[in-house]
Amino acid sequence: MRLVVVLLLVFFTTIQSSFGDAADQLQKNKKQRKSNAANGFGSSVVFPVTGDVYPNGYYHVTVNVGHQQNPYFLDIDSGSDLTWLQCDAPCTKCTPAPHPPYKPSKDLVSCKDPLCTSLNGPVNKPCDNPDEQCDYEVEYADRGSSMGVLVRDSFPLRFTNGSIIGPRLMFGCGYHQEVPNSVHPPYTDGVLGLADGKSSIVSQLYELGLTRNVVGHCLSGKGGGFLFIGDDLVPSSGVVWTPMLSNSMDKHYTLGPAELLYGKQATGAKGLSMVFDSGSTYSYFSSDAYKATLSTVKKALSGEKLEDAADDQSLPVCWKGAKPFKSISDVKNYFKPLILSFKKGKNVHLQIPPEAYLIITEPGNVCLGILNGTEEGLGNFNILGDISLQDKMVIYDNERQHIGWATANCDRIPNVDRDFNDVFSQPFPSDMGIAREHPPERQRKEDL
Repeated sequence: MRLVVVLLLVFFTTIQSSFGDAADQLQKNKKQRKSNAANGFGSSVVFPVTGDVYPNGYYHVTVNVGHQQNPYFLDIDSGSDLTWLQCDAPCTKCTPAPHPPYKPSKDLVSCKDPLCTSLNGPVNKPCDNPDEQCDYEVEYADRGSSMGVLVRDSFPLRFTNGSIIGPRLMFGCGYHQEVPNSVHPPYTDGVLGLADGKSSIVSQLYELGLTRNVVGHCLSGKGGGFLFIGDDLVPSSGVVWTPMLSNSMDKHYTLGPAELLYGKQATGAKGLSMVFDSGSTYSYFSSDAYKATLSTVKKALSGEKLEDAADDQSLPVCWKGAKPFKSISDVKNYFKPLILSFKKGKNVHLQIPPEAYLIITEPGNVCLGILNGTEEGLGNFNILGDISLQDKMVIYDNERQHIGWATANCDRIPNVDRDFNDVFSQPFPSDMGIAREHPPERQRKEDL
């Protein structure tokens, strides 16, 4: 299972190559925004989602890349901003994946490109030569990682207003990946970074004038769901909004401070900053908050017909009944909702029902889907992962700097208008007006 909270560590190496001028690219982007606005491209992109919390451990979307519209499965991750694909550059270490590695063109991103510099943190050494290629290394909290070079290619997208366009977007061409031992194949082809950084696909589409700087997801507890970029699917009412915590050095979607309750009972955990991270399968609390939560839950369970299931290694804390459980509905009466009360949002509450923090394992036990993040190397981070984001439409509005949520049916994609389903189901035309390229030759990564 992919238990990911992303902490970006980007560096730039000094491999010789030649690139287009970043200033020319910026000028093209400005012209593109004007052209798109004139043609009414301001709309949204919607992706069906596949996957679940258990047993798969992740949700992914299918994204087409390149003029040949090759499909790739990308793990949706609101905890990081860099999108990357496994890449035949050649690939020095690629993991088993559903599709062959992406074959890059020579449209490489140089170190002087603003998107390259946006990834360069204050502790990282800048490139010695601004015309060098922009290399990256992204390291995840579960000790997984990807190393590669930044490239551009077309992303054929269908918008909710019927428009079809293939903007050239920047992403990582990953030729060396590390996967934690706890993760088992099959893996995805890469990661779709959705956090609030200039390098994210969300920000790039916004800068091109194609969508609003808004992203949201609706993950079904039954499996599947949908993801959207833009604001067409944002409900006009019924959404609870809370301001994001602003930190120029932190690209995570964070709310707080919050107090954690178990039903109406205080757990003693207060002042919590909560990161919303769809790249994490489960939720993680800092050590003090985790211990307070576990103590409160166990105390409330005393006298119930549940026993510790220490032999179930699915998660650290599991319980068993007189006979195996078939679904959460068999045990939900034993547990109460967890409630996060956000003081900054005028005492706004986020309710996490039992089915959003428990799983039923293959042996028929019920396990706590909240882990001790401090023991997992996350320090004082508090993470709301996929398990706690299920069956809600969660909206990250980067323009207004707030996060919203609403209970929703995530099993089907809502209609934007009466033609949306027809538009969504139509195949892409064979020629979308994207400049044709010669098939890229196999290249050594030293030449990239």
